[in-house]
Amino acid sequence: MAESTPENWRRTDEFLSDLLVGHDPGLEAALAAQTDGGLPAIEVAPVSGKLLNLLARMSGARRVLEIGTLGGYSTIWLARGVGDGGEVVTIEAEPANAAIARASIDAAGVGERVAIRIGRAADVLPTLAGSDPFDLVFIDADKESNTIYLDWAARLGRAGTVVVVDNIGREGEIVDESTTDPMVIGTRDGLRMLAEDPRFDATALQTVGIKGWDGVALAIVASSGS
Repeated sequence: MAESTPENWRRTDEFLSDLLVGHDPGLEAALAAQTDGGLPAIEVAPVSGKLLNLLARMSGARRVLEIGTLGGYSTIWLARGVGDGGEVVTIEAEPANAAIARASIDAAGVGERVAIRIGRAADVLPTLAGSDPFDLVFIDADKESNTIYLDWAARLGRAGTVVVVDNIGREGEIVDESTTDPMVIGTRDGLRMLAEDPRFDATALQTVGIKGWDGVALAIVASSGS
């Protein structure tokens, strides 16, 4: 039996990616541009990108909100998922990151489906109020603000909106009540909100793979009231 080690997690992830995702020039170019631009390699893994794409398609999402663009890798996956006539609104705090993402998204052929809003998400999200509700919300930004982002996911969504929160495993540190790490504390606060806030019905999965020991939370909005 193979040992459960980070190296075997990585090899298994690469096997699944090769088998189920395959070679994709547009996505690979986006990763290369991200690396060349000096951005951190904190984008979702290929199998997770494919999951976002499938969730968008399974739910019939036509409007998607992404909080945390980085280099646009996950944005491309989501934009492909909404199809022709769909829209992804993605929020990025750093203008330099947004410029790299814009070029990669356009090069991947889905630029007309993506609107990039530049600024702190906590400031940008209120400006989206009053628009048509989002069908799917992907949260992958600063973990300290997860409860703010979840609140807006409910406000800007509708009953049945799919919500995905990335990086909820934190190498298992979420069970350490003595932690002083603000990212772990913010992640745990977000998970507690998903459990206690009646606007959500949620679960979470811990994962291992090319990104290490991590996880993802999945929820639907039960009601969009504040």
